[in-house]
Amino acid sequence: MGRPRTTSDEAILEATARAIGRHGPQGLTLAAVAQEAGLAPATLVQRFGSKRGLLLAFAAHATRTAAEPFRRARQEHGTPLAALRAALVHLAEGVSTPEELAGSLGFLQLDLTDPEFRANAAEHAHRTRDEIAGLLADAVAAGELAGDTEPGPLAGAVQVAYNGTLILWALTGDGPLAGAMGDSLDQTLRPYLAV
Repeated sequence: MGRPRTTSDEAILEATARAIGRHGPQGLTLAAVAQEAGLAPATLVQRFGSKRGLLLAFAAHATRTAAEPFRRARQEHGTPLAALRAALVHLAEGVSTPEELAGSLGFLQLDLTDPEFRANAAEHAHRTRDEIAGLLADAVAAGELAGDTEPGPLAGAVQVAYNGTLILWALTGDGPLAGAMGDSLDQTLRPYLAV
């Protein structure tokens, strides 16, 4: 009979996210994740097999949970657009410095060059866009956005604005990221607001 797990896989994957923020995926070691999670590196090898296995588990987990910030925001905010703003700001909360964003961009290199990572990244992008489109459709139904607004194309524009804001903020360092994200969303949605 094996020993019970004292640290969940989810807690390990959260520790992985923090370690990636500090070291990037290329500089990440199992020892760094183990230290962040309060475990021995051997425990990570036992559960995930290798650094690649851990990173693939991290990518798959991010894909599986892509809708969570949007669901939570729907429950906590009274209008669809307030929920959309809250969800996008929450997604950016893991980035507080340009160096942390560099770690995420390092992960993007894996997403673009490795088919297994790319499959997760593509699915994550689709799920995120679908969640944004759902909130935009709700905003049309609630009268927040003009009745002729097409949620699908606008969701793509919001997603591009979100990702572009991350990059520009990291380059310029203009104010807090949450404020920049809110301003970008406002500018993207302004032409579609119901009058």
